[in-house]
Amino acid sequence: MRRVIRDYVDHRAQARPDATYLVAPETGRTMSFGSLRSASLRLAAFLRRQRIEPGQKVGLLMHNGYQTCRLFIGAMYGGYCVTPLNLLAQPSQLQYVLDHSDVALVFASPDQVPRLQEALQKIERAIQVVTCDVDAEEFLPASPDDGEPLAPIGEEDVALMMYTSGTTGKPKGVVLSHRAVASGGQFVSAAHELTEADRVMAALPLYHINAQVVTAVSPLVHGGSLVLPHRFSASTFWQVATQHRCTWLNVVPTMIAYLLNSPGPKELGLDTSGVRFCRSASAPLPPAQHLAFEKKFGIGIIETMGLTETAAPCFSNPLDPAKRKVGSPGPAFGNEAKIVDGNGEALPAGKAGEIWVRGPNVMTCYYKNPQETQSALTADGWLRTGDIGHFDDDGFVFVTGRIKELIIKGGENIAPREIDDALATHPAVSEAAAAGIPDEVYGQEIMVWVVLRPQATCTEAELREHCERELGVYKTPKFFRFVHDLPRGPSGKVQRLKLLDIAP
Repeated sequence: MRRVIRDYVDHRAQARPDATYLVAPETGRTMSFGSLRSASLRLAAFLRRQRIEPGQKVGLLMHNGYQTCRLFIGAMYGGYCVTPLNLLAQPSQLQYVLDHSDVALVFASPDQVPRLQEALQKIERAIQVVTCDVDAEEFLPASPDDGEPLAPIGEEDVALMMYTSGTTGKPKGVVLSHRAVASGGQFVSAAHELTEADRVMAALPLYHINAQVVTAVSPLVHGGSLVLPHRFSASTFWQVATQHRCTWLNVVPTMIAYLLNSPGPKELGLDTSGVRFCRSASAPLPPAQHLAFEKKFGIGIIETMGLTETAAPCFSNPLDPAKRKVGSPGPAFGNEAKIVDGNGEALPAGKAGEIWVRGPNVMTCYYKNPQETQSALTADGWLRTGDIGHFDDDGFVFVTGRIKELIIKGGENIAPREIDDALATHPAVSEAAAAGIPDEVYGQEIMVWVVLRPQATCTEAELREHCERELGVYKTPKFFRFVHDLPRGPSGKVQRLKLLDIAP
């Protein structure tokens, strides 16, 4: 089968039209593959009537819901480029993305319309706005032109454009082809051996690449289904997952931290024996949290790794629990990967360098940004990820940080994650994040921001003693700061460079 979203929807609608694709737990409404295809044809006809041409950008400013997923898949089905907009974006970022992306029309939930209209006032060109209730059963009325032939789609045609969080400058538009998006769904399905019987608990927001590819696209590939709540809630997570018979869970480390600090299924009298595994991605999972989750809930975690630029997955631990390695997102899966030095030369196992990835899931370019595209992509198709890590002898990658986040103390490179993980083993610590701050003697010193567990108490002296024991004196942070939360991007990944904004 061609790697085109329309082909996957058509195949599922023809093979199993009445099979469930999506469950909306707040309303109990379900969407079949057949109804997804019908809605996609109706959406394409509507966009034609609005004079939106195939290939143009269609924005989504909506929280999770029945219609959100319909519009996300349906726009790609019709040959349009979906541009999901981050609900957490600051007004200036939202305005920039709306303008820079060239979106022609934006679907927005009623609660988002006021901030959207405010952003549009500062943009000279006209952008259509269509209000849509995420829980609406029927949104677009049937029309005589619903059955008109659609423009053909090729694998290299653009399906999705996602904007990075822009922690170091203006957000960049990551352009992903149908081949890239579908390949991401294929890799997830193959890595976890997913089938028509599998149903995923999809609690991540649909403006994030993980939610889009892992939980919305992959079921089109393997014929499974997803449960899509409005938002993640630790207090209802297990009830929703068990009530709707989910067989796997898709989360990020932040969610794992919240779940560890909340009543689990045993305390709630719930049966999770049908859950095969929990998948963690989007940020490194501290080994202490990994092991604590498995011990508390009796559900194995498959740690993975992906980027917006790789349509989500590029590394995955094996399905077999005996072959997984805690602290690693696994070997490359579906694509190639290598560790290189500063000259782009491949390094052997055990040697740290930048992680490069190549495969059908890699982005086409950064939109209207040839300079950044050239910096990120080599002439022979390798993506420079900016992540630092090394392979072990079995080909498992271990990620230690980002190039721009490295702490260089007295000429020695220190990976912030090493400090994060050491502090996460302290019983009072929920999570921690380290970063380098200027120092006259060493160039940089280490500062760490610490979030304590609920009702836990701990002193700086206790944490310092713990770090000296686990890391040695040289890598022990000079400064500790206790905070309630850590700054995060839409995926839940800690934004270390923003930590400096809350330094003393």
